[in-house]
Order: sequence, then C-alpha cells, then structure tokens
Amino acid sequence: MIKRSITFMTLALALTTLCQAQSRKVINLPSWDFSRDGKAWQQVAVPHDWAISGPFDKKWDLQMVAIEQNGETEKTEKSGRSGALPWIGEGMYKMNWTAPKGYKRAVLVFDGAMSQPVVSVNGKEAGKWAYGYNAFRIDITPFIQFGKSNLIEVHLNNVEESSRWYPGGGLYRPVSVELYGNENFSTWDTFVRTLKADKQEAEVEVNALLEGKTGKSGKTVIALLNEAGKKVAEQIVTGANPEIKTTLKVANPQLWSPESPYLYQVKLTRYEGKKVADVQTLKTGIRTIAVSKEYGFQLNGVTRKLKGVCLHHDLGPLGAAENKAALIRQIKMMKQMGCDAIRTAHNMPSTMQMEICDSLGMMVMAESFDMWIYPKCKNGYANFFKEWSDKDITNLVKHHRNHPSIIMWSIGNEIPEQWSQEGVQIAKHLQDLCHQYDPSRPVTQGMDKAEDALKSGFAQVMDVPGFNYRVHKYYKNIEQLPQGFLLGSETASTVSSRGVYKFPVVVSDKATYPDGQCSSYDTEYCSWSNLPDDDWKMQDDYSWVIGEFVWTGYDYLGEPTPYDTYWPSRSSYFGICDLAGLPKDRYYMYRARWNEQQHTTHLLPHWNWKGREGQVTPVYCYTDGVEGELFVNGKSQGRVRKDKSSRLDRYRLRWNNVKYEPGEIRVVTYNQYGDKVGEDVKRTAGEPAQMKFSVETPDHEPIACMVEGCTDEHNVLLNADGNDLAFITVSLQDKDGNECPLADDELTFEVSGAGTFKAACNGDATSLEPFTQPQMKLFSGKLVVIVQSSKQKGDIILKVKDSKRNIEKSITLQAI
Repeated sequence: MIKRSITFMTLALALTTLCQAQSRKVINLPSWDFSRDGKAWQQVAVPHDWAISGPFDKKWDLQMVAIEQNGETEKTEKSGRSGALPWIGEGMYKMNWTAPKGYKRAVLVFDGAMSQPVVSVNGKEAGKWAYGYNAFRIDITPFIQFGKSNLIEVHLNNVEESSRWYPGGGLYRPVSVELYGNENFSTWDTFVRTLKADKQEAEVEVNALLEGKTGKSGKTVIALLNEAGKKVAEQIVTGANPEIKTTLKVANPQLWSPESPYLYQVKLTRYEGKKVADVQTLKTGIRTIAVSKEYGFQLNGVTRKLKGVCLHHDLGPLGAAENKAALIRQIKMMKQMGCDAIRTAHNMPSTMQMEICDSLGMMVMAESFDMWIYPKCKNGYANFFKEWSDKDITNLVKHHRNHPSIIMWSIGNEIPEQWSQEGVQIAKHLQDLCHQYDPSRPVTQGMDKAEDALKSGFAQVMDVPGFNYRVHKYYKNIEQLPQGFLLGSETASTVSSRGVYKFPVVVSDKATYPDGQCSSYDTEYCSWSNLPDDDWKMQDDYSWVIGEFVWTGYDYLGEPTPYDTYWPSRSSYFGICDLAGLPKDRYYMYRARWNEQQHTTHLLPHWNWKGREGQVTPVYCYTDGVEGELFVNGKSQGRVRKDKSSRLDRYRLRWNNVKYEPGEIRVVTYNQYGDKVGEDVKRTAGEPAQMKFSVETPDHEPIACMVEGCTDEHNVLLNADGNDLAFITVSLQDKDGNECPLADDELTFEVSGAGTFKAACNGDATSLEPFTQPQMKLFSGKLVVIVQSSKQKGDIILKVKDSKRNIEKSITLQAI
C-alpha cells in the first residue's frame, strides 16, 4: 500500500511538471572577471565603470577642437571635455556560466556596454553592437551547451574623441540571460498601448508575437491585473497564428500621471494543450497623450506645460555604473523640486531608469543620438550612423515603448544637418520608423539653428518642434510652424557653483574667474543660452510654448563650460544640483515656480563675509510668494514685490543695496493676499566646532532628504543586497549649530560592519581628488559620503574625522 502511494505521488509530480513545462526564466549576470590588458584579471560586479576611480589627468582624451556651439573658430586645448578620467582604451570581461538543463533557447541581453561590444561564447563570436548607449539582444543558442559550463566573453573598445562628455567604460548597465522552452512570446514584440481612456472606461490594445514551435491547439490568455493583483480585464486568443492582437476594456481605470503613477500588470500566458508554454508579465500604465495647436501638450486630456530637466547618464561620483538607489535619489530630488519630466540627453535610457520613472511618476523624452552623418567629434556616432541608426532606433522604441512614463521620442540633438534636404529626409525617415513601432507617441528633436531648420523645412516635419535656447527667436519660429506650438527642448544653461558668490553681481554671458568657479547668484549663463527668467516669461505669456527641459538637472562629468580650456576643471556647472547631488540655490528658484504643493522661501547668499563689512552685498530670495521683507540684524531693509515688467524681478525678490554686517539676515514672504507663506534665515557662523550628518536612503525614504528641512539621521535603513546605497551629507557647524559655509577641511571616512565605503563627492568641478578614496575636502562647507550595503544583514558604521580640528562623528546604518 505504501509502495503504491509513492508510485502515485511520483506520477502526479511528473504530470504537474509536464503541465507547467519550461516557461521563460531570466537570470541576472552580475559577477564577471575584468581586465584592461587580457593578462591581469580581477573580479568585478556589473554594472561596472572601469574609469571612475581615476586618477583625474588632463592627458586623458585631450582634445584640440573648436567648439562650434560656443562660437569658436580656432582650435584650443580642451582638457576636461570628456571628464579627464581614463575611459579610453580596451576592456575585457569574461565569466563561466552554466546553462540550466531543460531549456531550448538562450538570449543574452545587454542594457548598455561602453563601447563597440563584441560578444563571444565558447570561443566563437556570437554577436556585436556599435552604440555604447543602446540595449541589444544576442541569441546564443547555437553557441552553448545546456547543462554545462559556457565561457562568455565581451570585448569593449573606447576610442579617443568619440564623446563630448564622460561616457564611462565597461559593462555599465545590467547584463542578463533569458531562457525559453519550445515556444515563447518575443520579449520586445509585446506592445501594450492605451487607445482611449477617461475616468469611466479605457481601451488597452495588446500586441504580441510568438516564437518557436507554435502548436495548432494553442491559446493565449491575456489578463490585466491592478496593483492589488486583482484581474480587471481578460481576453483569450486561440489558434496557431504567431501574431496576437486584442483589446482589453477596463472599467473605472486608474490613470497614470506624475501625480498618481498607478501601474497595472499585463500577464500573457501561452498554453499548448494543458501545458503552460510561456508566461510574460510586464507593468504598464493607462494614460493618453496628445499635442495640438489648440490645446498644447495634454496628458489624460488635461493641458499642462512640461516642467522638465535634461539628465546625462552618469551618476556623479559613481560614474556611468548604474545603481537603483542613485537613480531613485535623482528622480525623487527632481520631483520634490516640482519637476515632472526628464529628457535622457543625449542617449538611450536604461531599463532601470524607465522603471523608476514609471513607478515614481516622471514623464520622459527618450532621446537617441547626438549626431547623425556629420561628426561633432572625430570618432563619434557619425562613424556608425548609416549602418546602425535604423537598428538603434528600432531597439530604442521596441525596448521601451511599454513604459507609461515615456511621452515622446527624440531622434537627435543639435544635428548639424538641420539646414539640408538630406537632413529633412533623415528626420522624416527616423520619425516614420518611430511611428512604425509606436504609433502612440509623438517624435521630437532638439534644434539649435532655428533659421536653418525652418528654411529647409527640417523643423516643420517634426511632430513636436523642439528648439534649444535662442528663446528670443521663439516669436519668429512660431510664425513658420504649421504645428502651431513649440517646445523648449533644451533651455537655460545657467551656470553656478554651489555656495560660491561673486561681486559685483552682474548679468553676464561670458563671466569667468581665476578660481574656475561660477557665481551662485544665478545671473551667469553662456553666449548661446539665457537665464531661467527668460524661459518662464515665454511660457507664462504664450500658450504655444508647451514647456521646457532645463540643461541640466544635475551637474555631470565632462563639458566644463565656461571653463573648457581651464585646468583643473572636469565637470559641468549647468546643474540645478551639483555633482554630489546637493541642491544649488537655483534648485529653490525652480522649486518656487514648479512645486505647487509646498511653499518655498530661500535666502541667499550665505552671511560669512569677513572683509566685506560695509560693502554692498545683494540679497536675493527665491519664493512662490509675491512679496517679502528683509531684515538685517532686526532692521528692515524694506518690502520688495515681484515686478512683471522687470527681467530679474518678475520671478525673484532682490535687495540690491544691502551692506554687509555680521549677524543675521531674515526674510519673511507673503502671498498676493498679504498672508505669510514662509521665512528663511542666514547667520554668520563662527569657527567650526561640531559635525552634522544628513542621511538619504532613497530606496526607503519617500522624499529625498537634502531639501531644506531634513532632520539629522533621518532614515538609516538599507537593503542587505550588496547594491543599496546611503548618501550622507557631511557639514561643519559652529558651537551654536550654524553651518560653516566656507569650511574646506579635509575629512577622512571609515566604514565597518555590513557595508563598505563606495565614494565621496564635494561638488567642486575643479577638484582632482579621486571619488573612490576615503578622504576629501569640503567644498562650500559640504560633501557627500556614499556607503554601500553588503549582502549580510547588520549594522554599518560610518566614522568621519576632521583631524585639523580634532572633530569626529559616527553614524550607524542598518542593513535589513
């Protein structure tokens, strides 16, 4: 009897296994061996950037060029143009991977590899790609043996003068392998789009394509699940046709938006008889987008102006190596500012970045290229455009089209071919290709030569005509655009260094200083750009300006304008936040305009000006209020009201004749009804006497904590997954708790327990201190230490020491 029961159980188990068959499996491949020369190898975790540890040196990719955008005609030495880090040259990765038994096919998926990756499996070339920013897939089935160990190798080659900014080097985005049985859904051919939607009902179209041995008796069940996992719609498609198309009707849908980023799950299940051949699940959002002359840009039928920023792909001191916590920190900081959109300038976004934008509620312009046929730098993408551009656009759109966060595609940035008929034809072709794979979204690009682009018809063919800068030309642009609207696809390029103020305060498009810094009074910009105030005036006064994407949300490595020829200078000054992710004064200027949920009152400059006693030291306030009163040591400096007729007073409060005296400045701000909306205080600090920590753990904290008002040791939880990060801002204070804005002490860092020191950054574009060494000087009184969790649970202890002043402080984080 016992023997019979065991036999029955064995048979039942076999039947269960048969019914389930081998559905798809996705395996992440994070552990690789890495070498620069093929001789000395070290184990690294992917994503990996081989160059971020430095050292900084002007010899790396030293370019002799004339930057056309800056109006240069003579070539000069551009020492920090691509970051002054050792990203040039070859790199090799290899790993031994055992392919599980029971599967029929295996596909390697690279989310990005910098650059020109060539992939070999068991000694044979399996595939390659040209563009370092794009995702690509390689079917390695013919080259592997299931059930055995297989050698996977990747060769990368970064050549000099191939980038205008820091690209990084290596397998800087995740690598995975997808395993399939006899039949499966082609991953990038599943396309989910909203046909129409309102609060009562939505129609969602699902397209899919079957691969492999398709059986005649097969059926596909397509279900839509809400966030609670409850089925809200379902359709069944039968037959052997590999192309599947159906429409799901959803009652009372939750519409995706930046304010309410509700995500559904689409689940596709393929049956062959009673066997499950494959299951594919993906998240999606129900939402509609439209652009028109009558209504501008609309999301879910509601007109809104895009409040966007441009973001390069590097993560400051982490380099190009992608990290979930760092990306969450970026997006949360921008959302807290009131930003609702990003432009992935000037390249394809990553899967992880788009998933975060989906879940946090950030609209996205997904960009593709910085150049087409005409080269902006000697060895750039122009070398590959004719052969690879169609493949790259195809991968961009098919890979990312299911993300509700993406609202438009961009086919280029400041393309030199704007003036030519060849350029017009390329623009039409690339736009049509986007429409072919995704008819649900408009296409744009950033044009910087308005007259040329309009004369040739280049601008007129675009779904969304995007113009970079030259805001004063918008009036003439719109007269020639049949679309009836235009977008500020790249705006402002105002430059500043966090906590640095220059006197006298002047508006200038060419200011430079011996220290290689820019003034944080936010009155300095470039010869081809403008102040934020100029863009806002156009947006407020004209309905046909549908929004903007500010250059940039964060500082980035490389392109140190206006110090392209200055050494040392190796990162940008354009950011609203600095390279460490710390907000500059300009952050609060944008926050005052964009964040409609919270009041903003921010006073500048700091009030430590020994030697300026009695000298004019202007005081500015960034606020959503319309009026403010300033007090210096309790004495009123008068009430100031915003003035619509004045360039610098329409969006700012300014007291231009304040004379410095040590002590305190305080501002009180009011709305149009005379009600108080906020106040801010700056005090003269004494000598540093204590240390302050402010902690961000982005994957746990709902709002990035570096915004004013963050409490000390705000949140100390980390995931014990070996990847999570904590960002600890360190500053010095005097004995009364006032921050010391001029402190530049060198600090040392020590991490023990269930974590490691990852990097540090102070936001100084002229610093040559390596990010990955456990010491760094404060810049304008602050720096950020990044701590990474290990894969074990427990306490992580960070100790920071200032030997100069014998000040030391520790904090304990918890990995769970």
